[in-house]
Amino acid sequence: MKPVVWIPVLIALAVLLAGFGYVGWSKSGPGAGLYSRLWQPDTVFSYWNPKPFYKSVQTVEGLFKGEECIECHESLTPGIVKDWRASKHAKQEKPVYCSSCHGSDHQSLHMPTPDICANCHKAQHDQFLDERRYGFPSHALAMERALDSKHFADKPKAEVASCLQCHSVATKCDSCHTRHRFDAAEARRPEACITCHSGPPHPDDEAYFASAHGKKYLTEGDKWDWSKALVKGNYPAPTCAYCHMRNGKHQVADKAIWKFGLKEINQHKGENVVKRQSWIAVCMDCHKQTESEKWLRNLDLERKRAWQKLYKAEDVLEALRGDGHLSPAAGKRPHYPIEWIDKLWPRARIGLLEGQASAFYNVSKIERDYFEMWYFANLRAYKGAAHGAPKLVDEGHKRMREALKDIKAEAQILDRLGKKEVGMGKPFDPKPLWTTGEYTSKNAEAN
Repeated sequence: MKPVVWIPVLIALAVLLAGFGYVGWSKSGPGAGLYSRLWQPDTVFSYWNPKPFYKSVQTVEGLFKGEECIECHESLTPGIVKDWRASKHAKQEKPVYCSSCHGSDHQSLHMPTPDICANCHKAQHDQFLDERRYGFPSHALAMERALDSKHFADKPKAEVASCLQCHSVATKCDSCHTRHRFDAAEARRPEACITCHSGPPHPDDEAYFASAHGKKYLTEGDKWDWSKALVKGNYPAPTCAYCHMRNGKHQVADKAIWKFGLKEINQHKGENVVKRQSWIAVCMDCHKQTESEKWLRNLDLERKRAWQKLYKAEDVLEALRGDGHLSPAAGKRPHYPIEWIDKLWPRARIGLLEGQASAFYNVSKIERDYFEMWYFANLRAYKGAAHGAPKLVDEGHKRMREALKDIKAEAQILDRLGKKEVGMGKPFDPKPLWTTGEYTSKNAEAN
């Protein structure tokens, strides 16, 4: 082979190695994730993401046995000890003491992360990690999803710390069965899930409690025996865990057929065919196969209706962008502080990946209106359809229709004003209004 042939190969290899080197370097700062060199962790981060950030107290020295931990903490933290005594850890023939999870050296204590829990709960831990092969969204990738986002390094830490409270499901096991009791019965109840799965982007709580399943739970749930396993015949109605963690399997992403409702998916792909069969099998624990298949088809029809509305809105915004009538235009507002591509190639935020960024970027009003249509109204309809709550479906589609109407009206105004400015020969430059001001300057200095 001629030497000249090797030149592009060597260049490509050098670029690849440089890329890996840069990622490694960028992750080696005081923070964590891809932008670890650009932010400092707050104290609370040691609880949300303990492996990189937790530091043991240094006020007590010595190596202690589990019994000694209990004896001391019975007066220091009696609530924790009470929970531990009520747990299966305490009631075993050989109790699992504090030292089993936190260590024995009081100056080198650690928080129990999933890999520590895996020492005894390997099957559940492996199932949990297996979620990663399905990509986002998944519990196992939740912390990575947060830390590798640009807005995480740019926004005030008080704001993003609240994000980690839920995203920490990837880095500690007490999000679902709280310490120090770690009761499976507690994790089987819907409240364990809706601690995080609530609010406009994922109104799972509203959808579940508005469904026939949720109403039955609200009426009778306190009388059910929550110590029973999540298997057919044990519960009069399903909860979140029953459907999403069937038979107690710690794998939630293996039946996600519509990617959180944010993306139109080809349901005829082999992977989705298998997932759909799994969903029907869950419903058939209580219902006929024909009913189960019908409900899933209804979900598909709802998604088609939703995307018809969303694509119409995207077409409106794309036309405005093409005519240069978005106001303020992408090049006339602040670029994202750590986004070098944004400096070279300013662009409007429209569609799946760009649209999601509208939650954090400086955007025009009409782009934000589309974001709320896609991320809030759309997901309200999807969650309602997926959980058997027709009222939420109707509400979601009503909000989408209203949003589409408002977007079209706003687009007409922007188009008319844009053409008028061009005709005058002196288009107004809104950039100073967006790039200067008390909050803008203060936020730039603080971050």
